[in-house]
Amino acid sequence: MTDPDVQADEHDLSPRALVVMGVCGAGKTEIGRRLAETLRWGFLDADDFHPPANVEKMRAGTPLTDADRWPWLDALAALLRDATAGRGNTVLACSALARRYRDRLGLPHPRIRLVHLDDPSGVIRQRMERRAGHFMPTALLESQLALLERPTADERPIVVDVASEPDAIVRSILASLD
Repeated sequence: MTDPDVQADEHDLSPRALVVMGVCGAGKTEIGRRLAETLRWGFLDADDFHPPANVEKMRAGTPLTDADRWPWLDALAALLRDATAGRGNTVLACSALARRYRDRLGLPHPRIRLVHLDDPSGVIRQRMERRAGHFMPTALLESQLALLERPTADERPIVVDVASEPDAIVRSILASLD
């Protein structure tokens, strides 16, 4: 005899994690926090997991290399594995700009949804110029845009225009999850 609760859980493929991706200044942290609060999930900001050497490079305006990123991405992938294993639903704000970085994170994954905060209207530069106290200078936006590989259909992305107000962005993402 099969326990119906266990069987139902095995067939439940609802997301256990969201990765909110985009270039610097897209609003990953703000949207990620709001999503986590609304969903009553944990929130993690990938920036908090960068080693000090990475932060100093970025603060100095030097783009990171893949060698700089691999240990950081591996640590984030472990956090996502914990979430998909049922150890707490998580919203992770992470640039995840290139497909190889998303692959390193373990994406695509049936229990993780990718949310791309896209900027077809070009508002991010304006936001970054007004932002104070962040280690990522506006000068690095160009290198991030050059690195950006927009998610493909097989990654099942939820794509949202960052020109909308944060509450509207969150509502749009939540509607796409239903």
